[in-house]
Amino acid sequence: MTSVNVAVVGVGNCASSLVQGVEYYRDGDAPGLSHPVCAGYAIAQVRFTAAFDVGAGKLGRDLSEAIWTAPNNARRFAGVPHLGVPVADGILADGVGPGSAGAIDPRGDSTPAEVAAHLRATESHVVLNFLPAGAQRASELYAEAAIEAGCAFVNCMPAVLARSAEWRRRFAEAGLPLVGDDLKSSFGATLVQRALVEALTGSGVRLADGYQLLGGGNMDFVNLEDADRMKSKKATKATGGGMSTHVGAQYMPFMEDRKIAYIRLAGEGFGGSPLELELRMVVEDSPSAAGNALDAARQARAAMDRGVGGLLEEVSGALMKAV
Repeated sequence: MTSVNVAVVGVGNCASSLVQGVEYYRDGDAPGLSHPVCAGYAIAQVRFTAAFDVGAGKLGRDLSEAIWTAPNNARRFAGVPHLGVPVADGILADGVGPGSAGAIDPRGDSTPAEVAAHLRATESHVVLNFLPAGAQRASELYAEAAIEAGCAFVNCMPAVLARSAEWRRRFAEAGLPLVGDDLKSSFGATLVQRALVEALTGSGVRLADGYQLLGGGNMDFVNLEDADRMKSKKATKATGGGMSTHVGAQYMPFMEDRKIAYIRLAGEGFGGSPLELELRMVVEDSPSAAGNALDAARQARAAMDRGVGGLLEEVSGALMKAV
């Protein structure tokens, strides 16, 4: 049976939910999964073949164990058997921000050439990038490794790759698929806010301003409290509608992997009448992203089967926040 061999970059909460999800949905359909079969590939055909991280506590551990290693705190919803995939030392570069340095004992001595060699040795097809916000240089180095190894690259974080003409060109010339940037959640704050903006502007409402205030207790929020790292996230959360939008994030340890979002929109309706909308939502952060990550990996593998390289625009438009 043909497989989708996936290499994971960054063994954090998103990787944890993804790995669990493959086991949870291995036997077929169940609530919460949009596409049991996507681009001709079933969940059971997804295999994890490689994993990279820079945290000393995860290195050398089997992926099935590393997903439970602190500071990970994603919800446990499936048992994961031993996978035979030891977590390899990755590329550090800018992958660990100042805010998270106290929670991680960083290593990261690998080079792109060494990562590429590991990808080839493990016969990986698709690289999923789950590095934290702000890790632009590290993401670029992993993208270089993917090209060298002949792998598709799915950029699940807000580094500028799919939005870069240079990276589009490089993947196109290599005949390898590129998907990105910044993975959408199946039910997330940006998805909800964009849907509201579309519904209101479609009804003639002229929006003036709004905000999206986020709180959570995972390492993503530790990173997002760093103003420099938050810039890349704000760039992918634009909601359109000609409005001015403020985006803020706060780390709340007690929330663990849950995310709380407050959304506000304000504008003018018929006759200039004022309109305000406020919404509060709470969601488990990482599981909400895993379904789209599975779809992106399978779409990328199917594109490789067809010999299609470069940016997968339709796939990126459907599954990513910014293209």
